[in-house]
Amino acid sequence: MYETKPWLKFYGPVPASLDYPRVTMYEALMQTVERCPDTIAWDFFGTTRTYRQFGEEIKQCANALAALGLKGGDRITISMPTSPQGIICFYAANKLGAVASMIHPLSTVKEIEFYLNKSKSRFVLTLDAFYGRFKEVQACTDLQTLILTRIPDYLDLIKKIGFNLTKGRKIPPVPRDPMVHWWQDLMKGAYPEASKAPMDTDEMAVILYSGGTTGTPKGIMLSNRNFISEGMQVAAWGDLGSGGSMLAILPIFHGFGLGVCINAVFMGGGKSILVPQFTPETVAKLIKTKKPTFVVGVPTLFDALNRNPLFQKADLSCLKGAFSGADQLPRTVKEKFEQIVRRQGGTVQLREGYGLTEAVTGIMAMPMTEYREGSVGIVFPDMLVKIVKQGTMEEAPAGEIGEICLQGPAVMLGYLEMPEETAETLKTHPDGKVWLHTGDLATMDEDGFVYFKLRLKRMIKSSGMNVYPAQVEDVLYQHEAVMKCCVIGVPDEVQVERVKAFVVLKDPGREGPEMEQELIRHSREHLIKWSCPREIEFRKALPMTLVGKVAFSCLEEEEKARLRAAGLYAGECK
Repeated sequence: MYETKPWLKFYGPVPASLDYPRVTMYEALMQTVERCPDTIAWDFFGTTRTYRQFGEEIKQCANALAALGLKGGDRITISMPTSPQGIICFYAANKLGAVASMIHPLSTVKEIEFYLNKSKSRFVLTLDAFYGRFKEVQACTDLQTLILTRIPDYLDLIKKIGFNLTKGRKIPPVPRDPMVHWWQDLMKGAYPEASKAPMDTDEMAVILYSGGTTGTPKGIMLSNRNFISEGMQVAAWGDLGSGGSMLAILPIFHGFGLGVCINAVFMGGGKSILVPQFTPETVAKLIKTKKPTFVVGVPTLFDALNRNPLFQKADLSCLKGAFSGADQLPRTVKEKFEQIVRRQGGTVQLREGYGLTEAVTGIMAMPMTEYREGSVGIVFPDMLVKIVKQGTMEEAPAGEIGEICLQGPAVMLGYLEMPEETAETLKTHPDGKVWLHTGDLATMDEDGFVYFKLRLKRMIKSSGMNVYPAQVEDVLYQHEAVMKCCVIGVPDEVQVERVKAFVVLKDPGREGPEMEQELIRHSREHLIKWSCPREIEFRKALPMTLVGKVAFSCLEEEEKARLRAAGLYAGECK
């Protein structure tokens, strides 16, 4: 079916193919600067920059980084919320031919050590609040240069004072340290002009992280071309020109946040409204005051907005599009959102999309001119999709469930230093093309609309974020009291799924609330909060499969049955 591309007739004004410049991300952004220099590129709580000003700041940052010794082929870890500093540094590093390794700013010390060693980063940009964590790993990593910045660096005087009187007071002072350089000083300094590195469009430019069945995060290698093509596809899909604006609610360590909310907007010449930390109140206020044309996010975000009184009263006639991804959208959330939009002067439907970090992020969505119930839409320009029978390369007939496979310019280069896992995911099919096997199951109708069903990989989606049970189990097994454990996702009205652990203790006499809290505290020392178990149930034994593995699916079914009996669950977990 993919060879005939039946979905093209639903593209409307979107071109079937785009002309991707064979340049770097920095060069692609500078093309936008030349095209619309006086258009606002980003807005950070009222602090704005035109594309011309944005371009100049990127050049200044590149000059400063080059003076510090960053050069082509180096790796720089960016551990920042969605903020001007993070995106300026991202494109500045690209100008120098360096690779940006994007990680969560709330990563634990152990995670930071892993990420720095995995990426071989010598340079790091992060907030002053996290100095201590990076200092702690300096001796066991290649870290040489730590660039620190403060959230108030890009706030006006009133907001700066407000921050310093509240959150800022809790941040410990940073001692004098030869490896520390301050962002504000670097951005004011005078340096030689850094020349643009001779970086190829197909070279690795970004490392984003996912999880694996082993529990060890995988570094996903993405090229300039991957980001440029995916960004241009999204911009064309939503007509994100100079009149468009999008709330950048999702974080920049996440493919969705970096690829759609940031890079795609800049490829189109629109305005990105930067949101460093999600709260329903902040987002509702920004929708009311900034009037974005697009809101994209995960189902929990839209659910939270639906419950927010400020959002319920905002003028929503500004909205041109609203898209939900990263998880299945509950029907009730969609209906409630659309009801509020209609009541508040808007007309948009909440549409679903689909993507994965191995293809940067969103790679298919419902067209602006069409709607089909329960579908995540059709693929973007120049991308191919087919559903293959599980465990094969054979295309499944229309309507038959199988694995989603993708092909096109947004598909990753591979997994960093993991050739075997790369070979299992990127496969050359009989047609001679290299296809990405997503590990997700779906059906496709005769028109090419895809209907997502479930994930082959064992993964929990908590508040739109990926949680990898094997990783959580590895941490629990490090506790001396744990003999066996199994981690599952439990249906949750707010988070979609919450993390629950089933544990068999070496000494059953230690079961109880105190041990439960001890294991949760232990998890928090090693994992980001949404990966940590919210509850722990002690068992004398765990159900096993015939081949001796823990039968996690049995535990999932038990939880669903328990919730059904309590009248708290009526749907499917994933």
